[in-house]
Amino acid sequence: MQDLPGKAIYDFHFTTARKKLFVHDQFGPKVEMPVSYYFRSLKKMPELEQKAITRCRGKVLDIGAAAGSHTLEIQKKGLDVSAIEISPSACEVMKARGVQHIFCEDFFEFDGPKFDTLLLLMNGIGISSTLDGFRKFLKKAETLLNEGGQIIFDSCDISYMYEDTEMPAHHYYGEAKCRYEYSGQLTDWFEWLYLDKITMQKIAAELDFHSEIIFEDEHSQYLAVLTKST
Repeated sequence: MQDLPGKAIYDFHFTTARKKLFVHDQFGPKVEMPVSYYFRSLKKMPELEQKAITRCRGKVLDIGAAAGSHTLEIQKKGLDVSAIEISPSACEVMKARGVQHIFCEDFFEFDGPKFDTLLLLMNGIGISSTLDGFRKFLKKAETLLNEGGQIIFDSCDISYMYEDTEMPAHHYYGEAKCRYEYSGQLTDWFEWLYLDKITMQKIAAELDFHSEIIFEDEHSQYLAVLTKST
């Protein structure tokens, strides 16, 4: 699949190009994803993300780090943080911005050291694609966590998107199909997961993770911390 988000991030940082990045889904018209959003300072991050960064501890892995804004803020706290990002273009931007440790690879193929905190923001848990994918993610995450380690991520309940249409009959309603558009090009369609908190907690418990919801907003978005049950 073409790396259009990575290209948009690269162009924004290294050139004067200010082309628009759009997200298409099955719910309606395409929506602009402002590329500047990937380059926010801590002050401009929403409360949910600020809380997530505050909760990071020990050795941290920022998963799906994009332009590295969260990684850079964690670096400023003096923590040992690494970024993992599948997009080579985004990795170049992170390096130029001063991210010290970068793994340019797929998280599900990653065989690196262990960490105390795994962080996924901007609904980064969506990389799981499906509910079964979320189970796969948790099993993979367990292999990368030190004893007593934690997973911090946000997601949201998108049931409101179905107010004018029927819920899907053959798959979980949070398994959404999306594609990116940038500079006149389109990616293939891909699946992205949005997890309501009840379903998330049920699956986490099945795999012996304790889940704590530490923040919620009025848009059904929440921040969760998962730790292995003892």
